[in-house]
Amino acid sequence: MIDRQDNPEFVNSFLDYTITILNKSPNTVKEYNYDIANFLKYIKKQFGLSIEKDIKDIKINDMDISVLKKVSLQDIHGYISYMARELKSSPATRARKISCIRVFFKYLSSKAKLIEINPAQDLETPKLGIRMPKYLSLEESKKLLEATQSEDSRNNVRDYAIITLFLNCGMRLSELVNINISNIDFSESKMTVIGKGNKERTIYLNNACMKVINDYLSIRPYDRVKTDSRDALFLSERKERISNRSVQDIVKKELKNAGLDTNKYSVHKLRHTAATLMYQYGEVDIRALQELLGHESISTTEIYTHVNDERVRNAVENNPLANI
Repeated sequence: MIDRQDNPEFVNSFLDYTITILNKSPNTVKEYNYDIANFLKYIKKQFGLSIEKDIKDIKINDMDISVLKKVSLQDIHGYISYMARELKSSPATRARKISCIRVFFKYLSSKAKLIEINPAQDLETPKLGIRMPKYLSLEESKKLLEATQSEDSRNNVRDYAIITLFLNCGMRLSELVNINISNIDFSESKMTVIGKGNKERTIYLNNACMKVINDYLSIRPYDRVKTDSRDALFLSERKERISNRSVQDIVKKELKNAGLDTNKYSVHKLRHTAATLMYQYGEVDIRALQELLGHESISTTEIYTHVNDERVRNAVENNPLANI
């Protein structure tokens, strides 16, 4: 939850811009607020505008826009260096925060016209090497499904449905949590979800998915469900829409039950697993996979073309000239 009283007015107007014009999701806006607040605390400290020793304790709600008119590209580079040196931020984390700072200063200079010069105009994003996605093998995926299905618990049917949807559809955590019953087309075996950037997309459901959804709906509670959760597909013990944290705990518990490394695998790794298995075994076109996963850029989807090392190795070994 964003406490706007902690922000100067120009930050709140920027957040409003990201919501209304850029159509960013609540989670993204929350991250923007956190990133900008930390950057401004750093600037205040560097400019000698706070006596607090710990940057975390610095208040920014009294900050005037005139301070940002003095910020240079070198100051921003100093903040990036601080993130790497003091905060031990990874290159990926720094890249995300740099992107946020660029959007922020572009808004202040070209949209709100609050500053004349954009110090982040020439700010470069650090190059990131291609990171191979971690994913479960087909056998490990089957092992996870079997462990979840055989578990003796009152939420077994719900939890099995959750794991099945993750492994078959490649949904994001937020997408699964926000599934509404009214958005499921049972006759066409498909449903609509709200993806990243509040974009609506269609997810097609195979037989396994339709079965687990129907099985869960047959035992899902309907009485005394909280008003704002009556349309939610997955409910918690308190009869309200299940939370992100609860789903993460469920996945961690089932991974552990299956004897899989919970430090290596997580909810998002199940999304990687679904994408990888579809690419390896489903002969899915990369463009179709992009649409299925809801990726804005094809380059994001292309990481899955690098994971099939075994098939590449086999292709080389099966070359008719291999044994000459």
